[in-house]
Amino acid sequence: MKSPLIFALLFAFALPLGLAAHAQQAGPVPTQALVNVDAKSTPPASASALTVSVNDKKEPLTAWEPVTPANAQVVLLIDDGLSTTTIGKELDNLRSFVRSLPAGVQITVGYMHNNKVSAYPLTADHELAASKLRLPQAMAGLDSNPYVSISFLVKNWAGLAAAPPSTTPATSSPGKARLVLMLTDGVDPSYDGVQDSPFVKAAIEDAQRAGVSINELYYSNSGRNNGLTYLSQITQATGGTSFWDGSSGNPMTTAPFLQQFQRSIAQTYIATFNAPAINNPQHDLVRVKFAAANTKLHAPEAVRPGNVE
Repeated sequence: MKSPLIFALLFAFALPLGLAAHAQQAGPVPTQALVNVDAKSTPPASASALTVSVNDKKEPLTAWEPVTPANAQVVLLIDDGLSTTTIGKELDNLRSFVRSLPAGVQITVGYMHNNKVSAYPLTADHELAASKLRLPQAMAGLDSNPYVSISFLVKNWAGLAAAPPSTTPATSSPGKARLVLMLTDGVDPSYDGVQDSPFVKAAIEDAQRAGVSINELYYSNSGRNNGLTYLSQITQATGGTSFWDGSSGNPMTTAPFLQQFQRSIAQTYIATFNAPAINNPQHDLVRVKFAAANTKLHAPEAVRPGNVE
């Protein structure tokens, strides 16, 4: 049996050569983004039915392709600090969700603790993945900053496909549709939910850079809801969905929201278009906005140009 991959915090990063140089832009390069079509909307039939604004300049799409099961990678991410009574009654629903995914979808179950993520490699063996679900450890000191955990997960996404994990930030595109569904209260222990959090900002940019859609299902140990603003920020910015707003406490059951998330995978498309190349590691994202007539779309607010694998 393979051992779980453990993602640990990197305490230093080597500064890229030429960091102080001004950003240089080259010609347009093929770029991709995951776009989810709202369940109440009809998906556009072709690329010609959509437009994308790249840094406020409209561009045509060159391709519009649905995500297939063989192209989907999912991380079911659970806060290990949640109480066993909170999540324990949902284990059967979570296992059923994993087992019911369409054949070919790769999935792994990850747990956030001490600002780390532990997860087995992605697998299309859904029975195996379901067997990795367990009760949260719910021990003192295990509470994580979920946004630090997200940054690590997306930077090391390639490590989920093969051991050992890579310490190089994942920069390949959503040629594989990368989706996270996390169960957490979203609380950043360093901030109060009113102030801007640099950890949330970093997690958003890291996820956008790696082409990962962050989706959330709010759960809380103690009724704290000051993480809701941060959760809304990260889902909106990465093209994901908040499946529960926490306004009336924890959901009675995860089942309907897990079904919604599964349906949303089938409503997700890979959009390909051209974007100007930017040669600056700290400012390598361009703003994007997708539009189609009579259609509600969920897409990331920014992407990394040239991310086509």
